[in-house]
Amino acid sequence: MPETPMPAVALAAVAGRRHATLDLAREIERRGFSGIYCASFGDGLGLCEALALVTERIRFGTAIADIYLRHPSDYAQTTALVHELSGGRFDFGIGVSHDAFHEHLGVTAGKPLTDMRNFVERWRATPRVGEAPPLVLAGLRDKMVGLAGEIGDGVVFANVARSHMSHSLAVLPSSKREDPAFFVGNMIPTCISDDVAAAAAVNRRTLSGYVTLPNYRNYWKAAGYVEEMEGVERALEARDRDAVGRALSDRWLADTTLFGTVSQVRDGLAAWFDAGVRTPILVPSSAVGNQMKAFEELFAALA
Repeated sequence: MPETPMPAVALAAVAGRRHATLDLAREIERRGFSGIYCASFGDGLGLCEALALVTERIRFGTAIADIYLRHPSDYAQTTALVHELSGGRFDFGIGVSHDAFHEHLGVTAGKPLTDMRNFVERWRATPRVGEAPPLVLAGLRDKMVGLAGEIGDGVVFANVARSHMSHSLAVLPSSKREDPAFFVGNMIPTCISDDVAAAAAVNRRTLSGYVTLPNYRNYWKAAGYVEEMEGVERALEARDRDAVGRALSDRWLADTTLFGTVSQVRDGLAAWFDAGVRTPILVPSSAVGNQMKAFEELFAALA
């Protein structure tokens, strides 16, 4: 039986630990992980610029940069810089984020598909010195996945259901679906612990914010979790945050995240590869510590 390939990991740099984060990135590279993908939290694109300078071989990228937060021409200049500094190892992952986030920042967003298409056109049309990196679109529901297949060099999901992956990938043109150079990634909340219930509770908390977002709830309904999402909606209407967590079944959690013992997580990772995700991006959390502890547990599990 062939050995499961190494996944990629998600990385964020928080204030006070940024030098330690770069040290961690070097260790991730040394251990043979397939990539490092940086969330918008903590300036993911800025972290990618640093990764270009402190790593040598590993592929990395944004997952994702919000298209509404910077002008396309500004993104174009920076991404060309990072791509060149990295020797061509950088993927520019972009997405439309969520209305709640934009409202918090006072950002006015339009129609996601139109805005994404327009952003990509302007980004590619910007005069730049150097080569543009591959462009990866954040996908969730079918139309945006289809757009990624039309105008992108890849698609990256987050928190999606493994059982629904065959449906999502079928939306892509066969030429992209069968092209090994077309990036297919998914960010997967991951918690490793012999205390399976504690690990599950961590991932449930991680996703408790996502289930408050209508776009995610509609996706999970389409993926077969109508009862869970309707339970969440009743809990939200009643303003009962505890009931939100109780509405999320173990079946749903096991379909969207990785948790439990080392063997359970390794088996789950293999299942994600089998489902067609070429680059699983593990988002590690710990039942007993912070991000650094979570990576310590992940390194031990995949050594």
